[in-house]
Amino acid sequence: MTTDSAATGSLVIHSARLIDHGAEVADSWVRIEGGRVVAVGTGQSWTRADEVVDATVVAGPDAVLTPGFIDIHCHGGAGASFDDGAEAIRKARALHRSHGTTRSVISLVTAPVDALAQRVAEIADLMETDADILGSHLEGPFLDPAHHGAHEPTLLLAPARDDVARLLDAGRGTIRQVTIAPELPGGLDAIRLIVDAGAVAAVGHTSADAETAVAAFDSGATVLTHAFNAMPGIHHRAPGPVLAAAGDRRVVLEVIADGVHLDPHVIKLVFDSAPGRVALVTDAMAAAGSADGHYDLGAVSVTVEDGIARADDTGSIAGSTLTQDDALRRAVAAGAPLTEAVRALTETPAAAIGYGDRLGRLAVGYLGDAVLMDAQLQVVRVWVGDRP
Repeated sequence: MTTDSAATGSLVIHSARLIDHGAEVADSWVRIEGGRVVAVGTGQSWTRADEVVDATVVAGPDAVLTPGFIDIHCHGGAGASFDDGAEAIRKARALHRSHGTTRSVISLVTAPVDALAQRVAEIADLMETDADILGSHLEGPFLDPAHHGAHEPTLLLAPARDDVARLLDAGRGTIRQVTIAPELPGGLDAIRLIVDAGAVAAVGHTSADAETAVAAFDSGATVLTHAFNAMPGIHHRAPGPVLAAAGDRRVVLEVIADGVHLDPHVIKLVFDSAPGRVALVTDAMAAAGSADGHYDLGAVSVTVEDGIARADDTGSIAGSTLTQDDALRRAVAAGAPLTEAVRALTETPAAAIGYGDRLGRLAVGYLGDAVLMDAQLQVVRVWVGDRP
């Protein structure tokens, strides 16, 4: 598998099954110039370019071409954690990029506010040189201690306005998402503050009932962090935040399709219940693409056995070892249509964090991020286009 830049020169990829915008078009071609899509068509109507890729030659019969994958919730990979600075981020990103994730939000686990302020500032600096980084995601510290998961409970805080504002200021406009438990004191005010700053407020690691979740969505929250995990489940007299999110067209539901966080029947249920509003995320930690063993996830010690990460002190699931191409295959195996599973890796997450006008499609004017897969949905080549 190779990863190439599509930011210079011209490139044509032809004779592929193009999966984009919820549809499949056979015998398609895409032309990219200077890192952006300039033309799309079918058959032999394409013209010569600096590089011409015959998808059937490179990836075999029924080769699949999609926009580049976008992960809005990932913590690391290749033995490196996003919490450990620029070189660790680059190492982990290289691993995920090779699996089709052309752009990613950098998710940070709970830490002291001082440390988080420094980390989001470093990510803002890194975005000036590394075009594949879309910003940061604070998954903590404003979480419910009863649903702390793999976050160190002693570091969790109620969302005091000064702390929220300090972190948003430190990110200099690059914080894309903040996960928050809306039932905490000041939770709804914090959601409004986050949204007013141009970031996405996400409901997660929460004890919220459906009524509280609806109040959070009415206050501006538009994402449900890893649906079903670290929150109340569905009961016929207590529907909880999942059904509140599924019934609200403003809300995108994150799904971790690794066979551990969600049963395949539940994965299909989410796709069926919230069409066009599912974002397949990895929630991957350092062990993605690496060996079983002991790892640190922020302040929490984690052991990975048979590819399953669990916190040493509580046994809670501690992120995943998933890559997005594997998430695609698992979602399709669970019964999600291929067109919708691809949308959940591309168009939906791009729109969820405000990049829907330039990422997540292979349409004219969009950045030239593309993934070529074989008929079994194994990644063969990846191209990364221009800067966002």
